Amino acid sequence: MKKTLISIAVLGAMSSAAFAQSNVTIYGIVDAGIVAERGGKSGSVNKVTSGVANASRLGFKGTEDLGGGLQALFVLEGGIKADTGESDVSGSIANRQSFVGLRSKEAGTLTLGRQYTPFYNALSQVGDPFAAGLAGTAKNLFPVAGANTRNSNAAVYVTPTYNGVSAEFFYGFGEKSANSTQRQVGASLNYSNGPLNARLAYNNRNNDDQPVLGGPVAEKDTGRNTLLAVNYDFQVAKAFFMYSDNKGLNSAALANVNNPYGTTVAPVASTKSADALIGVTVPVGGAGKFIASYINKNDKTNLNQDANQWALGYTYDLSKRTTTYVAYAKIKNKNGAGYTVGNNSEAGTGDKAFNIGVRHSF
Repeated sequence: MKKTLISIAVLGAMSSAAFAQSNVTIYGIVDAGIVAERGGKSGSVNKVTSGVANASRLGFKGTEDLGGGLQALFVLEGGIKADTGESDVSGSIANRQSFVGLRSKEAGTLTLGRQYTPFYNALSQVGDPFAAGLAGTAKNLFPVAGANTRNSNAAVYVTPTYNGVSAEFFYGFGEKSANSTQRQVGASLNYSNGPLNARLAYNNRNNDDQPVLGGPVAEKDTGRNTLLAVNYDFQVAKAFFMYSDNKGLNSAALANVNNPYGTTVAPVASTKSADALIGVTVPVGGAGKFIASYINKNDKTNLNQDANQWALGYTYDLSKRTTTYVAYAKIKNKNGAGYTVGNNSEAGTGDKAFNIGVRHSF
């Protein structure tokens, strides 16, 4: 009996030591809200949905000290639907992020796997006062649908920060025999110092198609996006500005491709456009925050399918981990444009939407 207890104690100590050394963390977000959408061909849509402010997720991340200032790191993160308990992508367990890499204080960080693009990081972390969530998300009009948000088979390098300046480089392998086919390249130059945060990001997406590996390649135009994102904290309020220039095929893919307003001629994704945002967040009483933004999309093609969106929101922190929220946004489409008011996880069905819900992180 004593030997058994001693063995269990030794194994437990070894397990604890290994766990501490690898520094593995289980984390996640559970976000659910009531969403009311209006103005689309589906009529009035009322539902309980997941991921309104931030996509619900379950993740594992960890680091291991390799000595000499070098660390190994990994992230495995899958999306879930808090309203049903299902995976948000059928058959996938780590569809949001899945990467492994090395980090050095002197040399920077290199990671390999499924990862966010520098373009999306600039939008969600710096330029959008709604942080890419709620009804006011900039994703409703700014071009981050599909591969512009994240991509598989990617190598990402982030430099160390020098006097507030850093850079990020992204290369997504198309994994076709024609090396440039489906390739995606991105980069950002970042500056953060005191109240000022700014990023200049670029994204280049190759749209060539090779249906059969080793077969002929159908050459298509590339999609090119340049984004400037800035925010400045005045303490009494934080101001936001963002501008995106988009050119080429899939440079501004539609978030909702199902002709949401039932027009005779379905909306067409622009191949030449510009987006501009101004916004603000204002702290209220310590735990609360008021959010507002205005976005204008300028379609520079002959269709001239412009749109604009205004949005209001309010969040209240019940604790460090639990936040309640409410938001409303409205889009005005012009000349047959088909943009919809969605949220962090959904594209939306109409030109206006209201959200109320709660988010808990762990």
